[in-house]
Parts: sequence; C-alpha cells; structure tokens
Amino acid sequence: MISRKFENSANVTGKAIEKARKSKHMTRALLSNQLMMLGIDINYDGIYKIENGRRIVKDFELSALCKVLEISETQLLEDFRKKLNL
Repeated sequence: MISRKFENSANVTGKAIEKARKSKHMTRALLSNQLMMLGIDINYDGIYKIENGRRIVKDFELSALCKVLEISETQLLEDFRKKLNL
C-alpha cells in the first residue's frame, strides 16, 4: 500500500509555514484573510490543520502562502530536503 503521509504528516511544509507566520506576527485568522484576498479559501481551521500536518497543501495554496508570508517554496521545503539529503 502506498502511504500518503511522510513521517505521519499529510504535508512536509506545515511547521515551516507556522514558523514563517509567527515570525511575521500573524494570527491564523489574519493569514486566512490575506489568502482569501488572493482568492484562496483556507479558513482558520484549515491553516491549523496544515500547520499540524493534518491537511494536504495544494500547489496553488502553497504558492499563495509563500506570497503572503514572503517566503520561497524552497525555504518551506528546506527541512524536508535535508531529510532526503538533497
């Protein structure tokens, strides 16, 4: 059976997203609102689930999160890439 999780997490960017959000002193609600202004519908609970590895992040959501958080996709994937020795 193929696993849809890595180390029991539905995504590998959640903790990096949380760290970037907190470094910007943003609440989940504020992040959600800024994403909605870009046409990306992720509510507060969705942000919580992403940050805690309980929800998959779609590619367009990841790009929007990077735009709002002013971080690159590469930066979000940095810890994962280290685990893969890339």
